[in-house]
Formats: sequence, structure tokens, C-alpha cells
Amino acid sequence: MSAPVRRTGGRSAAVLSAIRYAVEELVRERGAEKVTIPMVAERAGVNPTSIYRRWGDAPALLNDIATYRLDPQRELPKTGELRADLAAWAGEIVEHYRKPLNAAILRGGSAMAGEQETDCLRNRRAEALQIVERYGPQAPLSADDVIDGLVAPIIYRAIFLPWTLGEDLPGRLVDRLLPQ
Repeated sequence: MSAPVRRTGGRSAAVLSAIRYAVEELVRERGAEKVTIPMVAERAGVNPTSIYRRWGDAPALLNDIATYRLDPQRELPKTGELRADLAAWAGEIVEHYRKPLNAAILRGGSAMAGEQETDCLRNRRAEALQIVERYGPQAPLSADDVIDGLVAPIIYRAIFLPWTLGEDLPGRLVDRLLPQ
């Protein structure tokens, strides 16, 4: 028996797209802290139970939407050098959160996240691990080192100091993480 084929389109993709669009519109209009699942469901034209079934609550929904353009299945930078891979990857994250809407959704999702690990952190940790493991035992740092030294400062700035997400930030953070 062969493995089931994953459908990439169809009704499910259309529903997800409508939900994401509804979240983005509502965040623009009302602010992330005021977005509720019933509001999203009404705007997207779906039953609230569909949203609750997939995300559980508004914080999980907002966290997922905050990072959906940073698809965890996407190809990560692969230059052949750890420093360059990390700088390119951090550049993707900075560019994503330089968009005011993405930063606003992140702020809302993180404010409501509670004590659970968010999809945002889980996805970034998996990506950091993938990049670090690519260089084997000679890699001078762990995935947690990358989270602490690269991702955390970017997320902190996206939440509290979005105007400081300059194009030079990834290089400066990588230089601190991997001094030459």
C-alpha cells in the first residue's frame, strides 16, 4: 500500500487562505489583541469549529499566521558555510518581521501565548537544528545557541523595537554568535 498523497490545493487550501486573509484584515482593523476566533470565522466564511479544531484558540491561530510565510518546509539557505547560512536565514526572518502586519501579528500571538512553546519558536528551532546539523560535529554551536544569539534578538526587536530591524542586523548578530 502506498503512502497517501498530500493534497496541496482544493477546498482545504482555499479555507486556509480565507482564514489567513481574515486574520490579517482583522489585525489591521482592530489590533491583534481584539481578534477572536468567531470574528475570523465570520470574516472567512467558515464554521468556528473548523478553526478551533485546527488551532484550538486565538493565540495558536495568531502564532501560526505570524509565521506562515516562513514555511517550515521551505529550502533553507545552503551556501556551504555556516556563517553565511545563518546570516541568510536570519535575513529572511528580519525581512519577514520588517513588514508591520507580520510584526503586529507576532506581538498579538506572543502576548497571548502563555507558557506553551509557540509554533514560531518550534519552527525556528527546527530550522536552526537543520542548519547546524548540516555542518556535523565540527559546528561550534548548538541549535539553542542559535535561538538565543540570533532568533531571540530578532523576535525581541520585532515585538518591542521594530524600527531597529535593519538590513545589517543579521550580519551583526552572526558576528556576535560566531566571532572571527
